[in-house]
Amino acid sequence: MKTIRDINVKGKIVLVRVDYNVPMDEGKITDDLRIRASLPTLEYLREAGALKIILISHMGRPEGRDKSLSLKVVADALNKMLPNVGFVADVSGPDVEEAVSKLTKGGILLLENLRFFAGEEGNDDEFIREIVDSTGAEVFVQDGFAVVHRAHASTSAIANHLPVYAGLLLEKEITNLYKVIDNPEKPLLLIIGGSKVDDKKPLIDKFNKIADQIVVGGKIAADGYPASDKIYVAEDFDEDGEGTKLDIGPLSTGVIAGYVANAKTIIWNGVLGKVEDPAYATASTIIAEEIGKKDDVTSVICGGDTTGFVENLMAEKPELKYSLVSTGGGAALEFLSGKSLPGIEVVEQ
Repeated sequence: MKTIRDINVKGKIVLVRVDYNVPMDEGKITDDLRIRASLPTLEYLREAGALKIILISHMGRPEGRDKSLSLKVVADALNKMLPNVGFVADVSGPDVEEAVSKLTKGGILLLENLRFFAGEEGNDDEFIREIVDSTGAEVFVQDGFAVVHRAHASTSAIANHLPVYAGLLLEKEITNLYKVIDNPEKPLLLIIGGSKVDDKKPLIDKFNKIADQIVVGGKIAADGYPASDKIYVAEDFDEDGEGTKLDIGPLSTGVIAGYVANAKTIIWNGVLGKVEDPAYATASTIIAEEIGKKDDVTSVICGGDTTGFVENLMAEKPELKYSLVSTGGGAALEFLSGKSLPGIEVVEQ
């Protein structure tokens, strides 16, 4: 994979695809993991002498312009982490050209939400060409791992206009994911939770061939996923007053903790209960702590609900450590399932 270490960016205008699709509540960012995850690449580019750094991203699923999904709030948050960050409420045209011209050396400019424009999801070549022309970009850096499974203008068509390199976040994600697929230290344990069995089955089928043990919890287990010699399915549950199974019980949690204790490689996708209610976050908390305390394991946490849960737990207990808390839910799932990802293909070409 070609990374930013393979090119001299000194004096160049660099266009960077980041993933700032952060969760929001009443106009405020509730989890800035994806913003913080982009910092190593941006700091590297500055230290390497990049003349100007232009950031592009999306947020949410807007239908046209939607003020509640403007990236201005992200620019403000990023400006508190790095100096000299600007924002422009467009992605191409005179306003962007002017904003770029005013950037000082090493300055960073975040453009408006790409998905305000149909050309992004339409993988429109002309749309991305206008962005390249308006910014004067000479190099493209793909660092938005969470979107590389989409064939969008900023992940696919961009390769028609600029040389493409992986950022440090994308490199970290892919390196760790390749490691657990191609060269995992054994025993290899896959933990599956969540509620959408159709999303998880390809991953289970893939790892049924290479994992030493697979465990299934969450609603998938509650709904009766079939067990086998290699697949352990949670067998007891904590229920609400109406008998709805909302967390796996102590017996199953103990069994899974035993598998964790013996594992050298662990992949966890999908929480084990309804973790937004603390009463039903017990099993997920115990397993997350058991994994995070191990110093002899390669651990990959992926899936939006799982990473958010683990990030919150790490904020309370910073002593917990994981090899990778992935910023990409669907992208990590598809990568681990063996699917080809458009945004990775253009970096590997």
